[in-house]
Amino acid sequence: MQRIILATRKSPLALAQAKLVAARLRAHFPDAACELLKVVTTGDQRREWSLEKQGGKGLFTAELENALRQGAAHAAVHSSKDLPNDSAGGLVIAGYLPREDPRDVLVRRAGVRTPLTIATSSPRRRLQIARMYPGAAFAEIRGNVDTRLKKIAAGAADATVLAAAGLKRLGIESWPGVEFRLLDFKEMVPAVGQGAIAVQCRADDAAFFAPAFDAATARQLALERALQGRLGGGCQLAFAAHAAGGTLYVFHEKIGARSLALAPEDFDQPEAATGRLLLALGLAGP
Repeated sequence: MQRIILATRKSPLALAQAKLVAARLRAHFPDAACELLKVVTTGDQRREWSLEKQGGKGLFTAELENALRQGAAHAAVHSSKDLPNDSAGGLVIAGYLPREDPRDVLVRRAGVRTPLTIATSSPRRRLQIARMYPGAAFAEIRGNVDTRLKKIAAGAADATVLAAAGLKRLGIESWPGVEFRLLDFKEMVPAVGQGAIAVQCRADDAAFFAPAFDAATARQLALERALQGRLGGGCQLAFAAHAAGGTLYVFHEKIGARSLALAPEDFDQPEAATGRLLLALGLAGP
């Protein structure tokens, strides 16, 4: 393949992620030219929609997948946490870039120690941050990362929560009028796939693209996504799972936050491991 077209959303973060994928592919396929196909998704168009009510899974991916199926692009770049578990017909995940910091970041307006209003559209974040600030009221927030930071600095809410990986990829280490605090896994379990950039392609092209990507990240996400698939996780369900080293961190709206020890075979056979893990957590898979 002498020319690789990557479908991507148009947001600053999506473009930053697509450029990272392009650099990875150029390093692995030095004779190939990479081009970006910028696509507007339903989630980008419908900024007034509640992701929780509309169902966020698929709102930021469907148009990218259409570009693949129609042959307008060779691969699509996604934030892994946006990808539904069920791939569209004929499409597969070719692989992932090495995972960036998966943690969440509490963003507070400068001078606010205990936020009374927290803006987040994620049930996962809302239920977990409520354990830290039980008296807080919640509101939804939409927009690019810089838009959200500006809203908090301007007083739209006392705080919000953002992904550390997104801030790093945008080169944002600080922002006027707000303060950042990294949340460890015991405070906030990350979304499935958080911090990982996924590259999707047509099934026939998977063998071509796969060697360019990171095997360790693929092992982690295979287990996290298997759990999500068994539980039917999506934007309406407050569920999170993160496999870090030999520990699985889980948050579920029915059981709260838990952690379990993982064995190497859990990563080798993730689908088989989900039954044992869900049993240990007290969650019955479908």
